[in-house]
Amino acid sequence: MDKSRQTAIERWLEKAENDLKTARVMLATDPPVTDVVCFHAQQCAEKSLKAFLVFADIHVEKTHYLPRLVELCSGVDSAFRNYKDLAAELTDYAVAGRYPDEGADIAVAEAAAAKKNAEKIISFVRKKLSGR
Repeated sequence: MDKSRQTAIERWLEKAENDLKTARVMLATDPPVTDVVCFHAQQCAEKSLKAFLVFADIHVEKTHYLPRLVELCSGVDSAFRNYKDLAAELTDYAVAGRYPDEGADIAVAEAAAAKKNAEKIISFVRKKLSGR
């Protein structure tokens, strides 16, 4: 793999990790900022999947629709299909909560689940990138 592609993968993952860190911090505040947690959980999953697409040398579409990204990743590795439901659950958070009156009613348990789903996706992608 060439150096520029490796650098791109690392940059996508760094951004994904920063989103996950933000989700964790916002979940730990009192009270938790649930809309921000969910937004950053979605972003973590999105950027993780895009890192895998770069790894697989597949064009990274400009989309926030995670099921589409999972579909593209599944074309390379069918194990990604196991994450279709998690991706679907996170997708709506790309927009919900970014504007007044959207995402204001997200329960703490729902935000915690979104963070956990993002953790599962980034962990899975990291394993795939390391060859495990």
